[in-house]
Amino acid sequence: MAGLALPTAYELTHPQALEAEAVHVFREVAATSAKPALLFSGGKDSVVMLHAAAKAFWPAPLPFPLVHINTGHNFDEVIAFRDRVVERLGVRLVVGHVQDDIDAGRVVEDPRAGRNRLQTTTLLRTITEHGFDAVFGGARRDEEKARAKERVFSLRDEFGQWDPRNQRPELWRLYNGRHRKGEHIRVFPLSNWTELDIWTYIEAEGIELPSLYYAHEREVVSRDGMLLANTRFLQPLPKEEPFTATVRFRTVGDATCTGCVESTAATPEQVVVEVAATRLSERGATRADDRISDTGMEDRKKEGYF
Repeated sequence: MAGLALPTAYELTHPQALEAEAVHVFREVAATSAKPALLFSGGKDSVVMLHAAAKAFWPAPLPFPLVHINTGHNFDEVIAFRDRVVERLGVRLVVGHVQDDIDAGRVVEDPRAGRNRLQTTTLLRTITEHGFDAVFGGARRDEEKARAKERVFSLRDEFGQWDPRNQRPELWRLYNGRHRKGEHIRVFPLSNWTELDIWTYIEAEGIELPSLYYAHEREVVSRDGMLLANTRFLQPLPKEEPFTATVRFRTVGDATCTGCVESTAATPEQVVVEVAATRLSERGATRADDRISDTGMEDRKKEGYF
């Protein structure tokens, strides 16, 4: 009598394993937090994070709202995309406006600088006003060295600040979301993803992104080795002559500090090939706000930044 055939081993592909890890994180937070929220900027990482979150709870709706911190200097394409996604999914969107904090005197705008750093005050105010105790973010460890050492569950104190010396162990993917009143947890489901993983997943899942992630013609100026979009928010410096180039954005943020790269990649497949050949992270290549100092990101995160 022939023996029973052993079942074929079930193996996940690399993107499926990353998705499963993210789904586990979403469900863990939903089960242990009183009032979570998901930060959604309309950028590729937050779009992928939202896609995985929707899968985690399907066919039920998302059990938490989306939160967008609007600097007032956002790309028009991203805001339009954000609104389409919110309408399609039927989710609640909470928007914190940096302009409100400027008008109230809580922050002071430097006309020579962008509003990126000012977001921290607006983010912390929005979290406090709505009582969120766990906030999902799309940060990845491969982006920048400060993010590389941050945990998936990142404790923020009563002032919203991060202390890199006070982090909890996360052995065997066991997470500790406990916190005292007034504190909250930042949660990063995509911590172990790379930029290439993000784009491979976008290609495999057919995820829609804002159009500026793909090659298009745009008027730009060259500044400090970066190409910045010549928008109504950017004041060209003396001797800066705007010119038209075929570019795409690797990351999306405040229009005054987010650079683009020359590219002909017009589809996810072409972007995957392009990203696979690069040796510089998107933040290192195209974010002026990370060039303030060697510890620019860590200093901002200690203040409560994303």
